Amino acid sequence: MADNSLFGVHGAALMVRSKRMGLLASNIANASTPGYQAKDLDFSEALASVERSGVAGAAHAIDDATKYRVPLQASMDGNTVDLSTEQTAFAENAVAYQTTLSFLNGRIGTITRALKGE
Repeated sequence: MADNSLFGVHGAALMVRSKRMGLLASNIANASTPGYQAKDLDFSEALASVERSGVAGAAHAIDDATKYRVPLQASMDGNTVDLSTEQTAFAENAVAYQTTLSFLNGRIGTITRALKGE
């Protein structure tokens, strides 16, 4: 995918980071739900799978890289969400998402200027 895409690996990275953000947000939202099992995405595995399979197989590739999080401390109600871990992971992922988005915006701006002949 990276060789054929105008945006290289960054388009796939944005897709994977977006999916991970949704998973982490779901974990945070369910921090008090009894029996909820926290999930996370192995970013490296998901990105490599998306690059191999392309956009058509991206959903399946991302699902394969989604794993249940191993809790740091057992909960009496079976919930495996550690709120501070989830919030930290969400913040780190949001920064990486924004960085990737900024790169893509710069790339689009460059292409737009080239097309205009500037």
